[in-house]
Amino acid sequence: MKCIAQGLSLLLMLACFGAVPAQARDRDHRFPTPFKHVVVIFQENRTPDNLFQGLCHPPVGHRHSCSTTPREHQYNISTTGWLDKHSPTGVTDPEPVPLGNTYDLSHAHAAFLKMYNGGKMDGAGDIFCSGTCPTTPQFKFVDNSTGILDPYLELATQYGFANYMFQTNQGPSFPAHQFIFGGTSAPNAIDDAVGIFAAENMGGTANQNEAGCIAPKGTFVPLVTPSGENKAIYPCFERLTMSDLLNSRGVSWKYYAPSAGSIWTAPDAIRHICQPDAPTGGKCVGPDWAAHVDLKPANVLNDISACNLAQVSWVIPIGQNSDHPGSPNAVGGPSWVASIVNAIGNDTTCEDGEGYWSDTAIVITWDDWGGWYDHERPRILDGVQGDYQYGFRVPLIVVSAFTPRHYIDNEQHDFGSILRFIQGVFGLRKGSLGFADARATGDLRGFFSFDDDRRPRRYHTITAQLDADFFINDTRKPDPPDNDDKDDK
Repeated sequence: MKCIAQGLSLLLMLACFGAVPAQARDRDHRFPTPFKHVVVIFQENRTPDNLFQGLCHPPVGHRHSCSTTPREHQYNISTTGWLDKHSPTGVTDPEPVPLGNTYDLSHAHAAFLKMYNGGKMDGAGDIFCSGTCPTTPQFKFVDNSTGILDPYLELATQYGFANYMFQTNQGPSFPAHQFIFGGTSAPNAIDDAVGIFAAENMGGTANQNEAGCIAPKGTFVPLVTPSGENKAIYPCFERLTMSDLLNSRGVSWKYYAPSAGSIWTAPDAIRHICQPDAPTGGKCVGPDWAAHVDLKPANVLNDISACNLAQVSWVIPIGQNSDHPGSPNAVGGPSWVASIVNAIGNDTTCEDGEGYWSDTAIVITWDDWGGWYDHERPRILDGVQGDYQYGFRVPLIVVSAFTPRHYIDNEQHDFGSILRFIQGVFGLRKGSLGFADARATGDLRGFFSFDDDRRPRRYHTITAQLDADFFINDTRKPDPPDNDDKDDK
């Protein structure tokens, strides 16, 4: 019989996938926290070297400094001498560009291979650039002379920053969002085990922004396989995601995204969540989709103010707030992230008057490296998994009332670490998806320090150029978080 069918019970579905609902044996992974809510904010296409040069300069850096071989209290940011095989000296010094710049760099799997260059890490100059491209467009960092990045810098220095956070996949947004939601971009669990992954954004008759189980006929996603990247399939998959594990425990969840049928809305590519009403080009009509997917990202702010914050939330921005390169208008990201953190931090109404701040962990990361230079070489997994894992570094900031000030974490993390953290908070068996959560080496617990009385830190508002009211009342037509409808080469 078919393992997934409309109306099939979740317990039977879990059994079909070879997973067991979290029961008493899962509690070995629970580590004691006061958290009742986890919010995962997913931004676009940046590296630590590109976005966080400001950590290396006072006053934001305070007593801290930057080093490419950091000690415990140093940020791992490279400020000069970026490896460039095309330079006569073998290095290129970075130059500033605005956050809302005029060009975009390829971040396809092929671009990863060019920049990685067999581990030499000197091939960024070979990455394709589109738009109005300056010389050495890959070797730039974001200019903060206007203070536009101050919210990110304040969050990083006042809470926790990861020196070694890597995207799990070696490619662009569609597979990255699948990994952050379900631990893999493989079409199914068997494919994950043998190293077959959706590796790129879309191809075929659709543009690259149309994806999932409601993509137009003729849409396909290229696969990376141990035998070569010469296969492609329609981008509608069937496997467990973190949401299924949460459902099995009665843990509420919400996925905020700008649109259905896009590469950034991960649930639309999972058949049992979407339950499309047509073989191709239809709509998602499944009960999980209707109950848990919200197609207005600013509604996360409304849900916080109304005391309706889900226990686990994924938050995907509109393009204007995504940090994605290539658009002068995509400059709202730092304020957008600050508005969510401020809404949680300043809440004094919810949780019986205790407020969300005392029981919420906020995880802020970026979906891929965006083609920008980063000096840190990723560790590549052994065996067939290593054909696509890991990718380049992305920033990671962890915010909570129990995260020490100026905490710098030196463990290696990836998107699977975030899933494993969620499992730990809600008592789900460690690695119970069997994907990146099982392969992860960390679970973020180092970002938290709990005193015996578990007293939360007092919250101080993050200063930003735009506030929550702006985003709630924003009438602009949303751009997609990424403009990957052009060719990645």
